[in-house]
Amino acid sequence: MLNRVLKTLVDYTATICGGALLFFPMLYVAYRIKKDSPGDAMYNAERIGKDGKLFKCYKFRSMYTNGDEILEKYLKENPDKKIEWETYHKLDDDPRVTPIGKFIRKTSIDELPQLLNVLEGSMSLVGPRPYLPREADEMGEALKTIILVKPGITGHWQVNGRSNVDFVNRLKMDCWYVHNRTFLMDIMLLFKTVGVVLNKKGAK
Repeated sequence: MLNRVLKTLVDYTATICGGALLFFPMLYVAYRIKKDSPGDAMYNAERIGKDGKLFKCYKFRSMYTNGDEILEKYLKENPDKKIEWETYHKLDDDPRVTPIGKFIRKTSIDELPQLLNVLEGSMSLVGPRPYLPREADEMGEALKTIILVKPGITGHWQVNGRSNVDFVNRLKMDCWYVHNRTFLMDIMLLFKTVGVVLNKKGAK
């Protein structure tokens, strides 16, 4: 109970303070995204939340608006990349990503709008990855464990490999977090996140 209260307190306090400091830089990022390619500055996709409820996860748009078409064509022309996509659900050199998108992904700036998700209560600062609905079948029994808590902007797998961790091991790491989470662990993961972001380790 105490852990949950402290976690909620940190979530809202850090988010409000961080959001106030980052407000104008975020406006500038939004301007650059719209200048870089046609489309909205934000990309709000459905994700699986606590108790399996779907929610809109806010992110800065880092891809071209016809990303699905670009990906389908790219995988047909580069069958060797299909294995990488099926293993990691990510690509080292993703053709869908815009020039500014590469920068905001490397620096994790694309995830800053998720502070709004924390304020509305659909996410926490620390938690499992917010998985896509289409990934539910591949998650298997792990899904039942992961949806016991709110997904997080950062978490155990994000500071221990990020995109270098394949999908199966990502699930294992998220399940481990759910079973072993404590308030002190969350604080430790938040501090570790700063170092990982500055080093751009595992970002794609």
